[in-house]
Amino acid sequence: MQTLRVLAFLTLSVMPMAFASGEQASRAGGSAEDYRRAANFPDNARGLVLNESLTYFWLGDHGIVFRQQTTPDRWRFELVDIETGERRPAFDHTHVAKLLRERGHSAMPESLPVVLVPEDGSDTFLVVLKDVTLRVDGHSGDVTTADLDAGALEPEQTERRRSSGGGEGTEVTFVNDTKGVINLIWLDWSGDPHSYGAIQPGDRRAQGTGSGHVWRVENEAGEALGFFEGLRIPRIVRISDATRPAEIENDGAAEPSRFFVRDFDLWERLPGQDQERRLTSDGVEADRYTTRNHLSPDGRYVVAIRVKPEQEHVITMVDSAPGNQLQPKLVTRQYLKPGDDIEQPRPVLIDLESGSTTLIDNALFPIPWSLTRFEWDDDSSGFWFVYNERGHRVLRLIRVDADSGDTRAVLNEEPETFVDYAFKTYLEIMPETREFLWMSERSGWNHLYRFDLDSGTLLNPVTEGDWVVRQIVSLDPESRTAQFRGMGVYEGQNPYYEHFGVASLDGGPVTWFTESDGNHVVDMSPSGDHVVAIWSRVDHPPVHELRRVDNGALVAELTRADWSALLDAGWKPPERFVAKGRDNETDIHGIIFHPTRLDPGQRYPVIENIYAGPHGHHVPKSFAAVHSSRNLSELGFIVVQIDGMGTNWRHKAFHDVAWKNIGDAGFPDRIAWMKSAATTRPWMDLDRVGIYGGSAGGQNAMRALIAHNDFYDTAFADCGCHDNRMDKIWWNEAWMSWPIGPHYAEQSNVEQAHRMEGDLMLSVGELDTNVDPASTMQVVDALIRADKDFDLIVVPGAGHGAGGLPYVRRRMADFFVESLWGVEPRWE
Repeated sequence: MQTLRVLAFLTLSVMPMAFASGEQASRAGGSAEDYRRAANFPDNARGLVLNESLTYFWLGDHGIVFRQQTTPDRWRFELVDIETGERRPAFDHTHVAKLLRERGHSAMPESLPVVLVPEDGSDTFLVVLKDVTLRVDGHSGDVTTADLDAGALEPEQTERRRSSGGGEGTEVTFVNDTKGVINLIWLDWSGDPHSYGAIQPGDRRAQGTGSGHVWRVENEAGEALGFFEGLRIPRIVRISDATRPAEIENDGAAEPSRFFVRDFDLWERLPGQDQERRLTSDGVEADRYTTRNHLSPDGRYVVAIRVKPEQEHVITMVDSAPGNQLQPKLVTRQYLKPGDDIEQPRPVLIDLESGSTTLIDNALFPIPWSLTRFEWDDDSSGFWFVYNERGHRVLRLIRVDADSGDTRAVLNEEPETFVDYAFKTYLEIMPETREFLWMSERSGWNHLYRFDLDSGTLLNPVTEGDWVVRQIVSLDPESRTAQFRGMGVYEGQNPYYEHFGVASLDGGPVTWFTESDGNHVVDMSPSGDHVVAIWSRVDHPPVHELRRVDNGALVAELTRADWSALLDAGWKPPERFVAKGRDNETDIHGIIFHPTRLDPGQRYPVIENIYAGPHGHHVPKSFAAVHSSRNLSELGFIVVQIDGMGTNWRHKAFHDVAWKNIGDAGFPDRIAWMKSAATTRPWMDLDRVGIYGGSAGGQNAMRALIAHNDFYDTAFADCGCHDNRMDKIWWNEAWMSWPIGPHYAEQSNVEQAHRMEGDLMLSVGELDTNVDPASTMQVVDALIRADKDFDLIVVPGAGHGAGGLPYVRRRMADFFVESLWGVEPRWE
């Protein structure tokens, strides 16, 4: 008999404790002590790694200044010469401490309670305390008194709608130099406002934030005085009476566009004249003109985009417990799914001098998924655009002659499987040298190529080899070089580690300016000659290196994070492991999380944290003291994460496994990997194996009990896209292709639900706008019809990722403890 459980929230109250005790566990997991330890794991791990992140800034073109921790409550500020690597104190700490004490502050040289702020465009920087600001000469180290708000920035007047990233922690000091109260509003990742209170006239507030976080400053009338985005280094923002309310987009009468649509046709407001003219007369509702247009440099032509609109496909959801009323609400939204009719664009060339229009022949772009990257030649003789064919098996650069309207294909990309258009495309047209750069997997590896713009002839590969270009970072036409992120660069390193290099557009060897055995991020100096390269691994804390860009030479190691306190507390890093995949040749990479109280003489159930979305790779590569997988491992489980075939950023053949085959999810590689790991780890009990995931991972988790229930025993699937015909169009057609074929049904968890064997728990948010929640309910229906037992959690009002809510995560933990350990959760 199946049980349908719709449950409310519960908060666990726990007391702090260490990671591990001296007594090794020799009994079943899931005890009350295990739950307490798991719940407190994040708090116990935080702050135990010295110099895990580094606050620094570039000083002019000669130095870099940073804050170096020496103990948890002691630090010093250092300056490194970026040419020689020579380091010295950034200033006389004893002298600065004395100056601060003279002003009534308790300050010791080894723990100055200040932040350092660069003075933009100079070789000086500021030592800032709430009511004291000192100026330091970066060359001599001389310290002088500065105005309190020296170096302060003004809020930006350009509207910022939402936060992005959620980068490393930083600080911004807001100074209210107005005669009225100002209010701080944080705009979250959805753009929703969150009030952080008021700052009185004459006061200031040091506000903790993150780089990429957006703050809106309002006056008492609620008018926006400006916006500020958190930077990597602390800054001061001064709001004065001279700060005028910002002009918010769409709040007032905006300057009218030159081209506009009326009654489905394109019209023009004549420049400098109070007149309008109709440019087209054939627009109808089913084939209409849009405001997407592209004016030629000489102003003679405009390319108008005429479209046949997408079909209407409205999904309906019920908000059963809205916060502002008793009765449920009906929620609807437009949501295209695979196979639906999508918008069909067609360019129309309009001669603004003669008024003639030319509907461009679409023989070279008959079935568009999209037409993008419209770009005119400098002399207005023609334009280019990129055609991405529906099904993503053709990517074409097309040239249109302005005089005749004739089209020709400059370049065709037509692989046997698919073009990874969302992540592996790049186009840079350089009309002055009659060439263009193009990204392609034509060699089997993702690389950058240079082509002749007129003939489409390949001039040379810019990069080549058995590794992949991940992203073009910057292009310098003067030096004819491209900087980029690459993966799989060094033999013997994990192929997913990112490195940074420079390549000549004319070909030749790449100059790599990172080389250490870890995953890298870099920060370029203002001159572009140096970088701070930060690398780490899941089993190695961060190292900050100063390197030259021209030859990759190491100038200085700025700091190496110290994790000894974390290790002394009983924390264990995840273990990296590599095994051969299904073909017995390809290396499959993953990591293993152990309980901190691992008893090598005991056998532990194994749980796989799965996400096999073909758009990326998903196993953590960089250091973090806290991972979500830890919460389960502390309950007495071995938790693994694996990048199987079909995921992204290896060679194309590795990725192609996913084509029309998302149901595969790399399971043959994952199972082989776990079996290989267990041969040398007798504490891994492969007779008790669970799996969990959300979204695509939810689809994968349930699929494990359908296609591989001889290996997996239990699964937790959150907000799964259980039938690729039910999910959003772009993600599913990208890998499952178009037209819709029988492979969609063959890989549907709904169609195959009768084959499910094992313990299954499903969860879903009833207002999921990412994956239609009906996808989960259709699985429920199929399981009921097949008379299969399962558990279900529906979270009222929740969106995508309801499985991450504390209550649902606790229920998932209980589910695995019961099904894999066979005990009551939180037993004593």
